[in-house]
Amino acid sequence: MGVLDGKVALVTGGGRGLGRGLALALGSAGASLVVCGRSQDMLDESVRLLEARGVQAMGRTCDLTDLTQIEDLIAAAIDRFGTIDILVNNAQGEHGNGLLLDAKDEWFEYGFRSGPLATFRTMRACHPYLRNGGVIVNLATGAALRPDPIGYGFYGAVKEAIRTLTRTAAVEWAKDGIRAHALIPLAYHEGMRDWAAARPEESKAFFASIPMGRVGDPEQDIGPVMVFLCSDASNYMTGNTMLVDGGHTFLR
Repeated sequence: MGVLDGKVALVTGGGRGLGRGLALALGSAGASLVVCGRSQDMLDESVRLLEARGVQAMGRTCDLTDLTQIEDLIAAAIDRFGTIDILVNNAQGEHGNGLLLDAKDEWFEYGFRSGPLATFRTMRACHPYLRNGGVIVNLATGAALRPDPIGYGFYGAVKEAIRTLTRTAAVEWAKDGIRAHALIPLAYHEGMRDWAAARPEESKAFFASIPMGRVGDPEQDIGPVMVFLCSDASNYMTGNTMLVDGGHTFLR
């Protein structure tokens, strides 16, 4: 038996990369999956991979900057599975980064709408179903914790807002039986591949600075920690920030 047997998990940004890896890890632990994203083709592939492992799964496109689409997503998940026990807020819209004086207002505005605002709206919409034992895991970033987030101030700022929402929910919703965690991963995904190709010198220095010498695998390295946070093994934990980053954030 899996430690998440009978649970239903919603993973945003579950059509590729880290989100797909986390969905596969949760499914392998026994959970049924709802994955959402912008590309139905990518979501269909995630569902195919999950179903190949015997996991019940559905994929639905959703623009998380649109409140109506969030509400429709939750309604579809409830119609299919009856409840939501686990919410993983992984999605974050892509926006520009750079030095503060070179940055555009639009970067921050879109980053906020696709990050903390979308996360809050999804948390709020799922709250009635998460009561009495549900778990929220929100993805954050080490860029917000580093002493030198040069060039990544906007990304770090919007993701740090998500950590604040997480800690607040952990306290305010504890009485409702809901636990909330933030997870800071370092895992290989398509965006990292594209960044490395576009900025080879910067990426080479970045990879060399990881104390454990490699970038993590979404399912094999980050997935087990996600499963732990969503399982009864962590039922006296809430409000934590878990770093699963090969020591990169603090040890480099």
